[in-house]
This record gives sequence, C-alpha cells and structure tokens, in this order.
Amino acid sequence: MAKFLQQLLKINEPTFSVGMSQLEKATGSSGVDTRLIADITHKAHDIMRHLGLDPADSTGRELYQALVSSVKRGTFEKLLVNADYVMMSFVGEPVSFNLIDVIENAHHELTFEQRIMSHGQRSLRGEIVQRYLQHSSVDESVTLDVASETGLLPETDKLYKESEAIFKESASDTPSVLAIGDIFTDAFIKLREDKARIDTDPDGSKRLSMEFGSKPPYEQVDIVQAVGPSPNAAVSLSRLGLRVGLLAFLGDDQPGKDSLTKLQSEGVDTSIMSIKQGMKSNYYYVLRYGADRTILVKNENYDYVWREPREVPDWIYLSLISAASWQLHEDLLTYLEAHPATKLAFQPGTFHFEWGIDKLSRVYKRSYIVVMNREEAALVTGKTTESVRDLALALHELGPQIVVITDGPAGSYVSGDYKFLSMPNYPDPAPPYDRTGAGDAFASTIVAALALGESLETAMTWAPINSMSVVQKLGAQAGLLNATELKSYLNKAPDDYKIKEL
Repeated sequence: MAKFLQQLLKINEPTFSVGMSQLEKATGSSGVDTRLIADITHKAHDIMRHLGLDPADSTGRELYQALVSSVKRGTFEKLLVNADYVMMSFVGEPVSFNLIDVIENAHHELTFEQRIMSHGQRSLRGEIVQRYLQHSSVDESVTLDVASETGLLPETDKLYKESEAIFKESASDTPSVLAIGDIFTDAFIKLREDKARIDTDPDGSKRLSMEFGSKPPYEQVDIVQAVGPSPNAAVSLSRLGLRVGLLAFLGDDQPGKDSLTKLQSEGVDTSIMSIKQGMKSNYYYVLRYGADRTILVKNENYDYVWREPREVPDWIYLSLISAASWQLHEDLLTYLEAHPATKLAFQPGTFHFEWGIDKLSRVYKRSYIVVMNREEAALVTGKTTESVRDLALALHELGPQIVVITDGPAGSYVSGDYKFLSMPNYPDPAPPYDRTGAGDAFASTIVAALALGESLETAMTWAPINSMSVVQKLGAQAGLLNATELKSYLNKAPDDYKIKEL
C-alpha cells in the first residue's frame, strides 16, 4: 500500500514506508490506507470511463491527452470537481486528475513529460494526513509528527493550504489581482569584499571592480526562482490575503518549471502564464557586495501576447516588462476600457521610463495609483528632484488619482484624496542583508491594503514594514510578511512611526 502512494507522491524519503506502517498501527490496523487507495482507484476509473477510456487498457499518455482535451472541449469541470487528490500511476509515471493541474497542463500546452502534478500531490498528502487524524484511535500530535518525518507535511504545503483557502472564497469576499510583468531566476553570487571593491568615477557614478583576468573566489551562490517586480508583487499580495494571478512569460526549461512550482506553492494562479516551447527562461546573475548588488541581465525574446484572464480582476498590477511588449500594453488598455471597474496599479519598469510619457500617456491616464522613487518621478515629469510635492502634482496631471513617491532613507510620500502625506521608514532591526525587492514589497503592500478596503493612511503604514522585512533576508520574497506578521510589527512600532500631513 505504501509503495502505491509513494509512487504517486514521488516521495524519496526512506522512512515513508515505516511511517505509513506506524500510522496504520496507531489505528489498530484498520486499513485507512487501503480504503484511501480504493477511493482513488474508483474515482480514477470512473473519470476514465467518462473520458471514453478503458481503465484496464489505457496508458498514462492516453489519459493525459484525454484530460487535456476535456479542457479544450469545456467538459472537464463537473467531471473533475471532486478529484482533488485523485492520481494514477502508469509504470511509475503518475498522472493527476486535480482540476488545477489539468487546467494548467492544457493552458500551457505542456507535453506528457512536462506535466504539472503539484496540486494533486499536495491534495493527496493532505488527504492522507486528514484521514488518519479523523480516526478515533489516533493521537493528533503523534500523527503530525510521523507525517512530518515521512514527507507528508512539507513547509510549502502549509503556505499552499493557507492560500488555497483564500482561493476558495468568493470574489465578492476576497479581492482579486492580476499581476503582469517579466519573471526571472536570480543566481545570487556573494563576492568577497577583500577581492572586489567599489570605485567612484569623476562624475560620481560608482563601479564594481575586480582584478581583470584573475580568478577571484566568491563566498557562496544562492538560486532564487520566480522573481521580478510583478512576481514579487504577486507573492506579496497572496501572502497578504488576496487572490492573485500572474501573466508572465517563461521558457519550458528547468528554471521555468521551478518558477511555476514556486509560484504555485505561494498560492499564485499560474494558469494564465505563457510557456514558450523550446525557449529558455530569463536568468540573471546578481553580484552581491555588502547589502547592495549589481545585476547581469539577459532577457529572452518572447512573443508578448495578451492573454485575457478567466475572471475579471478587481485590480491589475503592471510593472517591469520587456521593450517588446508594446502590443500587450495596447491590448491591456483595450481590456481595461471594457472593464472600467478594474483599477490599474502602475509600478513602472526600465522600459516604461525609456518609452516616456507621450507613448505611455494612456497608461498613466488609466492608472488609479502609480508608485516610483524620487529620481524616477523627476525623469517621468521632467522636473527637478527639489520638491516632492511638485513631482506629485505633475504626476497627478498625467491621470493617476494616487501618487506614491519613495525617497530612500527619507521615507516616502503619498498624494491623494486631497492630502499630501509623509511616512518615515520602519526601523531596521539589524543592518540590511540584501536590498533586492524592497521597492516591490513597498508598492505591492500599498496596493494590497487599498484592495482590502484599508485607508490610504493605513496603506502607507503597512508598506515600510514589508519593505524592512524583505531587506533582512536574501532575495525579494523570503522576507515578505503575511497580514498577521505585518500587524504584529505595526503594534510594536516606535512612537515616531506615524504618518504626517504636510
């Protein structure tokens, strides 16, 4: 019995069989695992017959293609609605009947070898644990301990279950956000400070220097998947309790698959993601020197095609995306014209600034809120950085109702609702470890608060806390907080952590 489940879950933990045996003994050998496998087999065979397949004479590939085809025909939802944990193994190759897995496999046009099974495997792990917990003879703490030791309760499942509960709430109860932008895998290379240095040019610009032609040792390398302003925002929004989808572009390589898995573990809906067959995913190298970084970038040449979400989102969050994506912007604006209730949050990226306000005039005009730093605001408006108030007014003239301008150590400013407010930074509990993603955390937290119905003042008190937390850890997402954690920091804030009207 344990081998059947182990094949479906692809758990390599050597203690799995021992752990399952312990759980069975705790129930007085009542056959919990046997009944579960019988339920799985019965449901799987029933679905296969509805798909026109013979359960006794079908391959995994045939089943997979039939499931994908059912999505294209629109006949899958009722068929799979109660198949969350149903999986079948064919010569050691599992196939998931989970509704989300099937939809994503069809929408991404994934081959059998590329198939996604993560939602079904999570559901099956949860079903196993739940069935033993429900048995009257089982001690809850012992069951959870054994389940953890056997790989049935990985930490990522905890995040998934929390976000899954959010997804199951109705749209009227939980606001939805669609984030749009590029996605990358970051390889963080920590340089030794005795082998590199920062030089300053006569014009004041700084350069990272190492001896040319040498082989300087580095301290360590860390790989972080599914990052970029929009993916960072998607994870931030999801952890703060919103339903979030992401439209981004990936290759079908291993970094792309890892990014999808990472996003799914954070509760981000990836069904609208665009997977490009035969292409690589964007891969960046981040050279870390102290808490700062220099990023070596290479963007792949994707075909940036707008994909309409299945559900009209309450908000759309637009950030960094390729210069090749202009038609997507045009199609996005057309979509927004057809859905005037959807609010647009705009956190401009590199190419947005290069395009300038004339080309982006309709985007700024349609934006409900824009977020950028002081220097970027000057670049967009053509004004000097001397007066933040003047910068905010100039941005308002482009169309946004709310303007947020960050100013490094000086804190941040917001203009909206006929108010001009300033907010200090939340004090760092320790020197920053890595500044990557601090701005993304700040901008997305403001949008999350507003989407959840909080006031502009509350939104501005939340944002610096998430930004502070992010710089304490490596990468843009490890330090992102959930709502409970954020409010705990807020309750412990110093007396001078208050918003001021100017």
